[in-house]
Amino acid sequence: MSTLKGKKIVLGITGSIAAYKACLIIRGLIKRGAEVQVVITPAGKEFITPITLSALTSKPVVSEFFSQRDGTWHSHVNLGLWADLMLIAPATASTIGKMANGIADNMLITTYLSMKAPVMVAPAMDLDMFAHPSTQQNLDTLRQRGNIVIEPQSGELASHLVGKGRMEEPEEIIQQVEDFFTEKDLMGMRVMLTAGPTYEKIDPVRFIGNYSSGKMGYALAEECARRGATVELISGPVQLKPQHPNIHLTKVESAKEMFEAATRTYPTCQAGILCAAVADFTPEHVADQKIKREGDDLVLRLQPTQDIAKALGQMKQEGQILVGFALETNDELAHAQEKMERKRFDFIVLNSLNDKGAGFQHDTNKVTFVSQKGQKDFELKPKTEVARDIVNELRSLMDN
Repeated sequence: MSTLKGKKIVLGITGSIAAYKACLIIRGLIKRGAEVQVVITPAGKEFITPITLSALTSKPVVSEFFSQRDGTWHSHVNLGLWADLMLIAPATASTIGKMANGIADNMLITTYLSMKAPVMVAPAMDLDMFAHPSTQQNLDTLRQRGNIVIEPQSGELASHLVGKGRMEEPEEIIQQVEDFFTEKDLMGMRVMLTAGPTYEKIDPVRFIGNYSSGKMGYALAEECARRGATVELISGPVQLKPQHPNIHLTKVESAKEMFEAATRTYPTCQAGILCAAVADFTPEHVADQKIKREGDDLVLRLQPTQDIAKALGQMKQEGQILVGFALETNDELAHAQEKMERKRFDFIVLNSLNDKGAGFQHDTNKVTFVSQKGQKDFELKPKTEVARDIVNELRSLMDN
């Protein structure tokens, strides 16, 4: 269940070219279970029509103080009491200035001044306006009042000057709203996570690997970080990048490198989640040069890799939690139960390649938790929701 289910959100829209992105924000919020009431400035209506917004929210759009000429009016005070959050996206330099200085000349600003709930602001303007000392001073004023200013995430896109003033992308804004409402029940904890595949070299250009995309592990890292934990993410080669600033990434390639990083990191953590698809075998010898095709066959002699789960299970101290994963193709429950006991897992997350839409490469997963108390089955769902279920189970173990 999304943390936004049942939340009441006032979405303020101002006169920016980015106003069309408000439609994507509305859709995302409603999809996650939120109730959205739009308040738009007169200038905002020049960029997007209230009819479009009303169709998305199933609510009349609030724009003017008086809705008709019969004396009825929109109460900004009631909106301020109704909302769990006010989100202003996009927020122009003009609106930000009015918010900072209390210039209540439209319905959006009077709603802001009456708001009892927290306020998030996503600036949208060109670079020169954003960088101007007046705009920066106004943003600082909003921050000092406890308002949350959403700026583009640091990284390749935001490093270019052209990205500094643009509004953050709708999905990221929605994610930050979700993060705001997420219970910080892992605050102060350190969690170690392994994710992705390992590559075992044959020669400088070939390796033995598997189909793991890292999606499940990275979803777990993001979920733990959103809930307040400091995450030590040890990742094999994947195309993903962690987003949350509380995630510290250690990149590895081979099972040996992952073993060394995990055994070094786990003793400093309260919990470890072993989600990586680690190779069980590695070539006994690695060629210094590319192996040429000679003859009709090639014989590779493999040797076992170091068992990360077993090593961590042996070093686990009282109060530490260790969670494992099992991907099975037959006798799934029996194999998972045996693995859990042999490697001293507190519980194991079982997924089967026999379940359509589960396992490697997919955005969804269908899992079963196996522990000393028995098993708990879950339906097929997005890996982000599976991550929430796993962390909930982890949290419950810590409370016992």
